[in-house]
Amino acid sequence: MSNSEIAISVRGLAKTYSITHGAPKRTTFGDAVMERLRHPFKSDPIETFWALKDVSFDIKKGEVVGIIGRNGAGKSTLLKILSRITEPTSGRIRLYGRVGSLLEVGTGFHPELTGRENIYLNGAILGMTRPEIRRQFDAIVDFAEVETFLDTPVKRYSSGMYVRLAFAVAAHLNPEILIVDEVLAVGDAEFQKKCLGKMGDVAAGGRTVLFVSHNMVALRALCPGSIVLSKGQVVFSGRTSDAIRHSVNFGQHTSHPIVSHFRKITPHLDVVSARVNGSEVDTVDLASNDRVLTVDLVCRAHSPVLVELEARVVDEQGTPLAYFNPGYRDGRSHSGSGLFRICSTIQLPSIAKGRYLLDLRVTHPGIAVWADAPRAVRLNAEGSPTATGMTMDYRDFAFTLLDGNSRISAGLPEN
Repeated sequence: MSNSEIAISVRGLAKTYSITHGAPKRTTFGDAVMERLRHPFKSDPIETFWALKDVSFDIKKGEVVGIIGRNGAGKSTLLKILSRITEPTSGRIRLYGRVGSLLEVGTGFHPELTGRENIYLNGAILGMTRPEIRRQFDAIVDFAEVETFLDTPVKRYSSGMYVRLAFAVAAHLNPEILIVDEVLAVGDAEFQKKCLGKMGDVAAGGRTVLFVSHNMVALRALCPGSIVLSKGQVVFSGRTSDAIRHSVNFGQHTSHPIVSHFRKITPHLDVVSARVNGSEVDTVDLASNDRVLTVDLVCRAHSPVLVELEARVVDEQGTPLAYFNPGYRDGRSHSGSGLFRICSTIQLPSIAKGRYLLDLRVTHPGIAVWADAPRAVRLNAEGSPTATGMTMDYRDFAFTLLDGNSRISAGLPEN
């Protein structure tokens, strides 16, 4: 690929951050001085975190490319480096053209300036002349629908007004490269549809678009190709449909215990064992006439809890197909710490033959998710030729306290 065809070239890009562990809280300068006097030779352990590591790719002029990855994969860090907001630790990037960025609400806006003044400020930052900005001014205001508040300081704008004006400026000031992060989620459905249409027009005009989103439907509609990031590295680059399948882990797979997928995000509760249809591993085969899932979880509570079970099925494209929640009426509470067991039988809808993922969550109703195993179980369904339902039903939901003699029957480890 010749340089004349390339819009973005990235080679060996890396970004590291230093994380200090165990640093004491210091509210004043005096506290910091006293802490140093008490412990003059103390040094807190420092961890090096790789937000990006050895990232390389090329994007041709006029391409519309999606960036896919879970939270923390490095997507926003990559875009900030491409937008020259953050300096890379190592590596090289080459951008052939002016870059317009929409990374988060309010980026590049001065809160004390009016909407009108910020339009001219952003245009100047992009390297546009005042006559060029003036030619696009009416189109920007019309798209953003903020004419009434044009001479109001943007610090008084709502988040929706902020993002409408920011997107309008980025899209209308003719940058050769447009970078859009997940900020469109701030707008309502009509505005998102309008923005996606505008990005399609921008791409049709021969400009390059880099689009980060968790909305797989929008990515499929807008981006012929996508890049998948995981833990700061490029793990896939290709067609968007293939990238989505890769991002939801439908590629090569080695079975793991279901319980290993649960990540502890609270000190109050642990998931100790997990089974689906009697299996402890995270792959379940469903026969064509078998649409019943039996979920059996054993948890340990470190304080009084009130819990319920949630489940969701998604397809290969990451689209949710069915949701299950037996409702708070079947939740139970108990006092003190201890073991308890949740057993539930879930009736799936009639789903087409294929591969699916099952999310499992143990939640505290109305407050927070206590234990979460997103896409913990892979379902291989023989299924029917077509799907006929979109909702799951449940047949029973049981909450049982366990004592010390129930360890083996509950499937708990011996020690």
